[in-house]
Amino acid sequence: MKKTKHREFIGSSWAINNNTSVYVLAVLILLIGFMSYRSIPKEQMPEVVIPTIMVATVYPGTSPKDIENLVTRPLEKQIKSINGVKKVSSNSVQDFSSVVVEFDTDVDVSEAKDKVKDAVDKAKSDLPTDLLADPEVREIDLSEIPIVTINISGDYSNQALKNYAELIQDRIESLSEITRVDIIGALDREIQINVDLNKMKAAGLTFTDIERGIAGENAIISAGSITNNGVNSSISVKGQFLQISDLYSIVLHTPTGGGVYLKDIAEIKDGFEEQESYARFNGKNVVLLNVIKKTGENLLDANDQIDEILTDLKVSSLPDDLKIDKTGDQSRHTRNTLEELNNTIIFGFILVTLVLMFFMGVSNAIFVAAAVPLSMMVSYIILPGLDFTMNMMVMFAFIFALGIIVDDAIVVVENTYRMHKTVPDIKKAAKYAAGEVFYPILSGTLTTLAPFFPLAFWPGIVGQFMHYMPVTIIIALFASLAVAYIINPVFAVNFMKKDEHKIPVSPGWKSVLRSASWFLIPAVLFHIAHIPAIGNFLIIMFIIVVFHKFVTAHWVYKFQHNLWPRIVKRYERLIAQVLKGRNPQKIMWGTLSLFIITMVITAVAKPEVVFFPDNDPSQINVLVKMPPGTEVLVTDSVAKIVEHRVSGIVGKDNPNVESIITKVALGADPNSFDRSITPEKAMVSVNFIESKFRTTSTTPYMNQIRDSLNDIAGAVITVEKNRMGPPTGKPINIELYSEDIDLLIEDSKRFSDFINASGIEGIQELKSDLQEAKPEIVIELDRAKANAEGVNTYTIGLAMRTSIYGKEVSKFKEFEDEYPIMLRYSEEYRDNLENILNMNITFRDIATGRVKDVPISSLVNVKYTSSYGGIRRVDNKRAITLSSEVVSGYNANEIIKQIQSASRDFSFSPGTTFNFTGEQENQQESMSFLSKALVISIGLIFFILISQFNSIGKTLIILSEIVLSLIGVLLGIVIFNMPVSIIMTGIGVVALGGIVVRNGILIVEFSDKLLAEGLRPRVAIARAASTRLTPVILTATATILGLIPLALGMNINFETLLTSWNPQIYFGGDNVMFWGPLSWTIVFGLSFATLLTLIFVPAMYLIHYSMKVKLKRAQIRHKIKKIAKA
Repeated sequence: MKKTKHREFIGSSWAINNNTSVYVLAVLILLIGFMSYRSIPKEQMPEVVIPTIMVATVYPGTSPKDIENLVTRPLEKQIKSINGVKKVSSNSVQDFSSVVVEFDTDVDVSEAKDKVKDAVDKAKSDLPTDLLADPEVREIDLSEIPIVTINISGDYSNQALKNYAELIQDRIESLSEITRVDIIGALDREIQINVDLNKMKAAGLTFTDIERGIAGENAIISAGSITNNGVNSSISVKGQFLQISDLYSIVLHTPTGGGVYLKDIAEIKDGFEEQESYARFNGKNVVLLNVIKKTGENLLDANDQIDEILTDLKVSSLPDDLKIDKTGDQSRHTRNTLEELNNTIIFGFILVTLVLMFFMGVSNAIFVAAAVPLSMMVSYIILPGLDFTMNMMVMFAFIFALGIIVDDAIVVVENTYRMHKTVPDIKKAAKYAAGEVFYPILSGTLTTLAPFFPLAFWPGIVGQFMHYMPVTIIIALFASLAVAYIINPVFAVNFMKKDEHKIPVSPGWKSVLRSASWFLIPAVLFHIAHIPAIGNFLIIMFIIVVFHKFVTAHWVYKFQHNLWPRIVKRYERLIAQVLKGRNPQKIMWGTLSLFIITMVITAVAKPEVVFFPDNDPSQINVLVKMPPGTEVLVTDSVAKIVEHRVSGIVGKDNPNVESIITKVALGADPNSFDRSITPEKAMVSVNFIESKFRTTSTTPYMNQIRDSLNDIAGAVITVEKNRMGPPTGKPINIELYSEDIDLLIEDSKRFSDFINASGIEGIQELKSDLQEAKPEIVIELDRAKANAEGVNTYTIGLAMRTSIYGKEVSKFKEFEDEYPIMLRYSEEYRDNLENILNMNITFRDIATGRVKDVPISSLVNVKYTSSYGGIRRVDNKRAITLSSEVVSGYNANEIIKQIQSASRDFSFSPGTTFNFTGEQENQQESMSFLSKALVISIGLIFFILISQFNSIGKTLIILSEIVLSLIGVLLGIVIFNMPVSIIMTGIGVVALGGIVVRNGILIVEFSDKLLAEGLRPRVAIARAASTRLTPVILTATATILGLIPLALGMNINFETLLTSWNPQIYFGGDNVMFWGPLSWTIVFGLSFATLLTLIFVPAMYLIHYSMKVKLKRAQIRHKIKKIAKA
C-alpha cells in the first residue's frame, strides 16, 4: 500500500497561520453585513420593470378607421423596425390613437423611449398635416400600484374632506420614496358661470363677449415704474376678484352700445365640478388617497413615515372626529411575508444545527453552523451593489441555500476531525483536511451552482421576477465556499474538541449555578431595563444549556456511540452485499426499471399542471363594466348593488374581512395606463386580513360572489383575485386576427358564443375586448358654406365644447389656492342639441370686415351613428381578444386543451386566425427556457466533472443521478397528489441537478484516491462509501431540514416568543402555497438521490471499473495475438 501524501490548500493554510486576522475579518463581516441588511429596501414582490412606451395622438373629428389608416399605421410602420421590441399593440378610437410598445426586459427604459421618439419623428412626414399637436411619447410604469390606501370620512362637507385630503397629500408627497398621491372621490371647487341661452341671445352677446368681460376685469397689470424725488416706485393696476360677489357687478357691452350685468344673463355659483367618480369604504362615502411608491425605494420605511405623518397631523392639524382608515397596506403583507421567511430561516437553522450536533458534537456543530450567518452577511454586503431589494425571492434563496451553505463546512470540519485522529497536531490536521477535500468540494460547489447560472439569464417578465433567486444563491454559495476554507479551519483549530465524544458526566449544582450567573442575572437586569427580548433570550439560553447538560449530551453520546455506529456497520454490510457478484448489474437494471415504471405511473396519474402555484386570495376584485356611454350615476347605482351582494356573501361582521372598497370611474380600471376616468366602469375590492389570522379559506368566496352577480342585466362582471408571482395575462386569453374588421368582429362573437355553449366547465365567461361604440352624434362641417363665411372646424368645435363641457375663462384666487371660473350653458340647455346648434358663432366677415353672427345649424350637418368604437391591432394585425378567468377548482391547462379540441369543429372566415396568449404564452416561453436551462446546466456539470475526473465513464455515473432523481420527485408528487407547477417545480428540477451530484463526487473521488493507494476495487469502493457516509447523510439531511419548515408551512414567530413568550405557531400561509412545490421537489428528489449516492453510485463505479479492466485485458490480448502472428 502506497504512503499517503498530504496536500494543503494555500488559502486555508494562510488563514490558520494568521488566525487573528481571520477573527477580525469575521467580526467585520458580521457588523457590515448587519448594517447592510438594515439599509436594503424591503418589499414583498420584486418590482418587475417592463420597458413599455406609449405613443398618444389626438386627431379630432376622425373615425376609428381613419385614425387607423392616417395615424396608427404610419406610426407602427416605423416602430416595428426598432431593435428590442417584443410586442406592438395599438388602439384606434374616435379622435384618438394609442400605440403601446413593449420592449424586451433587458432594454433600458430611457433608451426605449428615445428609440420610440426617433421612430415617431421619422413617421411625422406620413402623418396628417392638420394634427393639433405632435404625437406624445410617454413611459408606462406597470409597477405603479398603491402601497396603501388612506380613507377619509366624517361629518364634513366634501370641500372640507378634500382640504384635509390635500393636506395629507402634500405631506406624503414630500417624502423622497413617494411618486405621487392620487385623490379619489373628492370634488374640485369651481366658480360656475351658467349662461341662460335665451337671455344671452336677447342681449346679443356670445360666449366670447362674456369671456372677454370676465378676463378683462379679473386682472393684475404691471404699468411700469416712475421716479419721484429720487425714489423709484412700481405701478400696478389691480382688479383681481376678492370675492365671488365681484362677478355680479361685471357689465357686458352689447352690440347696440348698451350694457348688461353678468348676473342678469347667467347664474353665478360657487360650487363644485360635476362628480365624475365615487369612492366608498365599507359602504360609506369617503375620500380615498392612493399612495404610489417610487421604484426601488424602501416600502417599509415609506409606510413608517406615512404613519408618522398621519399621527402628527391628527395631533396638530386634523379634527378629532375625522376618521382615517388605512386599507390595502402593502407594508403589512410585506412585513408578514419577510417575517415568515426570516422565521423559517431561523427555524431551519436550528434544525440544521441540531442535526450537526448529533453527528459532530456541540462545539463542532456551532462553528459549522456559523457558516450560515457569515455567508448570509457576506451576501447582504454584496446585494446592494446589484440594486437588489430584500424581497420574497431573495429571502427564499437564503432558505434554499440554508442547508447547502453548511455542506462545504461539514465536509471540511468532519474531515478535520477524522484527520485529527491520525495527525495529533490540530493545525496540520486542519491544513491536510482542507487540502484533501478542496478539489472535490470546489467541484461540488460549481456543479451545485451550474443550474443557477442559466437561470440568472432567464428572459422575459417571469425571468425578471425569478432573476433574484439564482443570483442570490450564487452569491451565498460562493460566500459559503470562502467561509468553509478561510474561517471554518481557524474555528476548528481553536475550538475542536478531540475528546468531545467521551461519556458525559452529569453536572453538579455548582455548574448549574455558574450557568445561572452567566444567563439569569443579566436576564433580570435586561428586564429591569425594559428590554425583555434580550432578557427572555438569555433565559431560553439558560434552559437550553441546562437541558443539554442533563439530557441532550446523553442523547448525543448514545447516538454517536451506539445508534450511528450500528447504522454504519449495517451500511458496510449492505454495501459489501451490493458490490458482491452480479449484484451491481441487478442494482443498475432495477433502478432503470423503477425509472420506467415511475414514468408510466405519472402518465397514468396525470397530476394537475399549473403555471404558478395557486394562492388563497388576500384580495378579491369585482370588476363591473357597463355599456359605453353609461352615465357615472348609473354605473354607481349598479356598483351599489354589487357592493351590497358582495357584503352579504362575505358577511358584514366577518373577522376575516378587513374592508370592502368601492371605486367608480376613477381607479376602477386596473389596466388603465393613464389613470383616466371611465364612467362605465366600477371596482369593488374585498380585502382580507393576513393569512395567519384567518379562520377559513378565502377561495370559496370567489365562486359564491360570481354566482350571486349573474342576474345583473347590462353589466359585464368579472371576479378576479390577487395572484402571487409576476404580472401575466389572463389564464384563458385567445387573440383572433384578421384584416377584415367586420369579419373579425363577426368571428369573435360566433367563436365566443360557440365556446360558451360548448359545455367546457371551468370557464368563468369569455369576454371580448371589442370596444362597442356608444351612440354618437357626428357634427360634420359643410365646408362650402363654412369657407364662404370664413369659419373652420376648430371654431365651431370650441364653441360647442364651451357650451357643453365649459371653458375656463379666468381664475379666482383665495389665499394660496386658485379655482377655475368655468363658463358654459345652464344645465337645462346642455343636453338639448337643438339649443346648442342654434347658438350663434361670432366671426369677422372676410368680404366686408364686419363682425357677423351665424347659427351653427346653418353650417353643419348632423348624423346619428353607432358602430364599433375602436380598432385594436397587435404586431401590425387587427386583433380582438377573448379572455376569461378560471373558476376556482379548475385547471387552466386542461381547459385550454378542451378549447383547442373544440375549435377544430368551428369554421372561421377566410383570413381569420387565432392564438393563445396571456398566461399560456408566458407558460410556453418559460417551459422552453427551463428545458434549455436544464440542458445547459447538465452541459456545465458535465464539463466540470470531466475537468476533475478526466473520465467520461465516471462523469456519466454522477450525471445519471440527475435523471434518476426524478423518480423521487415524480413518485412524491403522485403519492401525495400534489400539482406540478411549471415554474416552481421546473426550477426545483433544474436546481436539483446541481445538488444531487456533489455527494456522488465525494464517493467517486475518494474511491479513486483509495485505488491509487493500492486497495482492491471492492474494498476501495466499500471503504470510500463507508467513509463518506457521514458527510453524505449530514449534507443531505441539512439541505432537506432547511426546506422542511417552508415545505410544511410551519411558522414560529421567534420575535413574539422573545418579547411575550407567544410563539404564534401555525401551519399554512401564502409562502407555503407559493414555495411549497419547489421545496417538495427538492425534498423528494434529494431524499431518493441520497439512496442513489450510497447504493447506485458505488455499484456503477464497480461496473465501470470492471469494464475498464476487461477492456484493457482485451487490448493486451489483442496486442499479444498481433505479436504472436508477427
